This record gives sequence, structure tokens and C-alpha cells, in this order.
Amino acid sequence: MLRVNRVINQARASISTCQFLLNLNHEQKICPLPSQHFGRNSSNRFFDIYKLASKKEIEKERARLADELNRGYFDDLSELKQHGGKIATANKILIPAIAAKKFPAVDVIYSDGRESKLPVTFDGNGGDASKLAAPKACLVCLSFRANSQAWISFSIKPFYEAFSESKNVRLYEVSFIDSWLLCLNPIKQLLLRFMRKSSNGEDTLQRHIVYSFGDHYYFRKELKILTLLTGYIFLLDKFGRVRWQGFGLAKQEELSSLLSCTTVLLEEK
Repeated sequence: MLRVNRVINQARASISTCQFLLNLNHEQKICPLPSQHFGRNSSNRFFDIYKLASKKEIEKERARLADELNRGYFDDLSELKQHGGKIATANKILIPAIAAKKFPAVDVIYSDGRESKLPVTFDGNGGDASKLAAPKACLVCLSFRANSQAWISFSIKPFYEAFSESKNVRLYEVSFIDSWLLCLNPIKQLLLRFMRKSSNGEDTLQRHIVYSFGDHYYFRKELKILTLLTGYIFLLDKFGRVRWQGFGLAKQEELSSLLSCTTVLLEEK
């Protein structure tokens, strides 16, 4: 009799165990446990995103390489012989604010080592977005090669004489240096020291001679600058928008237009 009861109890225990295992298997199907390869899947997902970003960068650099191969120094030289650096005539009137494009940001450095960022603008709340007080009108002159600096100096002389006493006008002459050798920090510091010694001591409060070292391809791309052998002049308002632009050696009527547009810009509220 005892043996029969033992067999019955063992059978009941086996049935209970089977029911437990069946219930456990059912719960796993409904709420499966995390896969042991979860970490591996996350890593794969990360590398997929990294590859996607890398692919975009590769395509971006490939487009840049093709662009630079299609245009070189001799293309600039050929165009310079054709138009003498005068790509187009300057604006005759002020570009309306609603149609004006924002001047792209660029890091610059003074010969004494001070760093700044252009353009100097007001923020949206009417405060200054820079340590320097933002001017109502700012003339930014760009030269990528030494030959264009003489044209810019001639073109901005009447502007400087007309507005040198104004606290609401600022003038920036930006020289771009993209040579990898000159961009090396020791050479760069020597170059800045030389530039500081050769300074002519003009009114540095209103006229700012600055330099930008390194690659400037995407900066030029935003301004649609192709030829590097000519100079570019941009008149900006207090929000950093381009309201007037000129190219190469300015003609007398273009200089008159620049002065009148600056006067109108100073009267804007």
C-alpha cells in the first residue's frame, strides 16, 4: 500500500513539473528574454550609423575634390587677363534687408594674437553677440592672394576717409592664408610678429587688419567666390547681412555708390 502511494505521489510531482515547464515556455513566447546578442546588435547599429556618416563625408570630400580639380590657378589667371579682376559691377543701390543673405562666420586673428569672429552682430534681443559693440555698418574686405591687397587698399581709401570718425562704422581687412607651412603654429606666430612690426599705426579702433589661417573652401562656397586672384568687398548691416558688394579695383561710380549706401545704412533703424 505504501508503495502504491509513493508511485501516485511521484506521478503527481511529475505532472506538476510538466505543467510548470509548459507555463514557463508559454511566458517566454509572450515576453521573450533579451537576446544574448543584444550588445552585438547595438554595436552593429552604431557602426551602421558611423558608416552612414562616413559615407556622407566621403561624398562631400569627393565633390570638393572634383570641384577643385575642375578649377585651378591657371583658370583664375586666365579670367584675370580677361576682366582684370573685375568679375562684375558693384551694386548701385542698397540690397533690401529682406533679400540680403547672411555673411558666413569666419574666425580671424590679429597680429598681436587676439582672436575674434566675423561678422560682429547684434543678437535677436538687441544685445551684442560679441565682446565688441556691433556697428551699424561694417565693411569687410577679403583678399586670398597678395596681388589683390593693393586693389582693396585703393578701393577702401575714400571709405576710410569718409567714416573714420564714426563710431557706428567698422572696417575689416581680412587676408586668408591657406598654405599648410604658414599655418604651422611656430611659422604662424613668426608671421604675425612680422605683421605687427610692419603695422603703420593707423586708427586701429576703426580699421582692423586681421588674418584667417587654414582651409577656406566652404567659406568661399557660401559666398560663391571662385577666383582667388581678385579682391572682394562686402558691406554688412548690424545683423551681418550683405547689403552691398564689389569686386576688384573699384571704379569712381562704385566708390560713390558704396559711400551713399553706407550713409543710408547708418540711417536705418
